Amino acid sequence: MNFKKIMLNFIKLVFIIFISFPFALNAASDEEEKYKYLDLFGQVFDRVRSAYVEEVSDKELIEKAIDGMLSGLDPHSGYMNEEVWQEMQMDTKGKFGGLGIEITMEEGFVKVISPIEDTPAYEAGILAGDYIIQIDDTPVFGLTLNEAVELMRGEKGKPITITVSRDGNEPFDVEIIRDYINIRSVKSELVDDVGYLRITSFNEQTESGLISAIEEIESQANTKLQGYVLDIRSNPGGLLTQAVKVTDIFLERGEIVSTRGRDKKDIKRYRAKKTDRTNGKPLVVIIDGGSASASEIVAGALKDHRRAIILGTQSFGKGSVQTIIPFQVLESDSLTGIRLTTARYYTPSGESIQGKGITPDIIIEQGEFESYDFKTFSEADLKDSLDQNDVESENDEDVERELTDFEKRLAKDYQLQRAIDLIRGVSLYKESIE
Repeated sequence: MNFKKIMLNFIKLVFIIFISFPFALNAASDEEEKYKYLDLFGQVFDRVRSAYVEEVSDKELIEKAIDGMLSGLDPHSGYMNEEVWQEMQMDTKGKFGGLGIEITMEEGFVKVISPIEDTPAYEAGILAGDYIIQIDDTPVFGLTLNEAVELMRGEKGKPITITVSRDGNEPFDVEIIRDYINIRSVKSELVDDVGYLRITSFNEQTESGLISAIEEIESQANTKLQGYVLDIRSNPGGLLTQAVKVTDIFLERGEIVSTRGRDKKDIKRYRAKKTDRTNGKPLVVIIDGGSASASEIVAGALKDHRRAIILGTQSFGKGSVQTIIPFQVLESDSLTGIRLTTARYYTPSGESIQGKGITPDIIIEQGEFESYDFKTFSEADLKDSLDQNDVESENDEDVERELTDFEKRLAKDYQLQRAIDLIRGVSLYKESIE
């Protein structure tokens, strides 16, 4: 190697060292800063342990520190001790103890994302958007989400009083009796010629329950079925995998949802793999402010693929993905874990739902029905009307029957009535152009 090449290589080496040196200094500086803050944590830990007004165990202090670190990042990250971990396992299987509400922290108070249908909180009248400002005698302000959850847990049959703040109302107390909650994830009805499908949450039973419900409706309706209404109002979400499988039931192909983490290259896409189990029949999805997370994945995908008409009001807007990570300190210890936000999810069109939610194609508020005692008249009511006697004899034969619980609910559910009307209208239109 001649002198000229040696000098050229030396200059390259010096250049690399010159460029790399600031980065090395920065890395060393970052490490030094990290250890200084860890040392600060150790000092605070020792001071609290020795000087706090009451004795606190090392385990409790460390668990609170971990939870504070996580919950300070966003409302959905947090630490799960042994008890919370075990209950989380039951949640995904559709059985757990408590009140039956999905909650988050907002402005220092517990906010109800949604009450879960057929649970103590639902029966007590708790609504999506309610704020819980006191639990028994304990004010919520200043508590962590985990601390608030711990206060609301308790033995089956034991009462709890929560103070609720609701828009337009003075705060009021609600007494709820704790219970073990068995969630029936999917409910269904055949409303004349329209199939009604209600999903209350996304747990391990949801996909199989929905398939069974569709098969039952089809067997009852024979060839008269006009379409389906999928009701995911006040559904707080659940398992991402189940949201994907539910959406796949109504799609033949295409992307359902994508998740994107910190690294822009870390993108995971979920696509439809099966055939449409409803044979392309008209579909209306009803959402509201209590529809969150997995519910929004379903509504967003079906809307983007124009497979369904979305009806109702703006959804909650939770577009983040939480990863459950287990930990075990000692071999003899039970599992604990953390719930860490690791990604955001996006609809097939590339839209993020976080903080925005799904906008319905047709915005319909629930509204309230009012009954009036106006008497209506027809031709048959006119004096000496033709065939009047025949009409009266037929009316005399009408037998009144008691309405079912679902029929009573339908009579007051304005959004559901409009969804059923829409299905029939779309079905009629499709038949007219075929």
